[in-house]
Amino acid sequence: MSAATATPPEPRGRRLRVGPSVGLLPFLVYVVIFLLIPTITVAVGAFQADGGGFSTDKVEALWSDTALRALRQSLVLSFASAAVGAVLGALLAYLVVVAPPTSIMRRAITAVCGVLAQFGGVTLAFAWIATLGFGGLLTNLLADAFGVDATGSGWLYKLPGLILVYTYFQIPLMVIVFLPALEGLRPQWREAAVNLGASTRQYWLQVAFPLLRPAFLGSALLLFANAFAAYATAAALVSQGAPITPLLIRAALTSEVVLGQANFGYALALEMVVVVAVVMTLYAWLLRRTSRWLR
Repeated sequence: MSAATATPPEPRGRRLRVGPSVGLLPFLVYVVIFLLIPTITVAVGAFQADGGGFSTDKVEALWSDTALRALRQSLVLSFASAAVGAVLGALLAYLVVVAPPTSIMRRAITAVCGVLAQFGGVTLAFAWIATLGFGGLLTNLLADAFGVDATGSGWLYKLPGLILVYTYFQIPLMVIVFLPALEGLRPQWREAAVNLGASTRQYWLQVAFPLLRPAFLGSALLLFANAFAAYATAAALVSQGAPITPLLIRAALTSEVVLGQANFGYALALEMVVVVAVVMTLYAWLLRRTSRWLR
């Protein structure tokens, strides 16, 4: 066969492009099964009548007093726990950053935060009930030593108690997500500010804080979404009633008193999807702004 009729070899670069794409297939399958399909199911169910067909009755029911009260309670719970967790977590992350990289305290705090950020659900609720619940360890100690009733009117099983319990895992989560931003502050920036005559207070107010603001707000939004979507801890702690939207969804799907409310649960879930999508969009935007100076 002559050189003129020979088939030219396939460019090597074209074959190499397929390799990295194949590695994304498991992730894409995971996203489709556990994110895309449930979202579509929720969206379809929210606009479906009890007997089939299209209907907006369940979506319109989101404006009822019960649904609005649950949404308001969820927003208060998420905002309060995110605010407390963001402030205290940022302070703890700062203490970790100023410690030497090889110090035992820094490694211990980072490891503990990695564990406690995932410590939730029934286990966390039981830990707080055993500590501050009716007949809890700390409750009995305060009653015996000072005659103080720590349970009061059962605040642990209401919104204030949920805020306290949620803060338990919000603080370590803030440390994990905010620590890279603090570590991204370069020593040269502080040295330049000092050489220009800036004090420590001026450096933090005029240099560090403006740089850290997008990362801090983005981390706080992540904490908000984390608390807004949490379910297991609240379900184990609040046995009766539906003070927040996730528990109202449970009541709509499993209630033996009011039957046929499954589609209303889909509408509530769609409401949560919209709120979390808005929050995560803002988080991605702030993260993109932070990445400009973290490079």
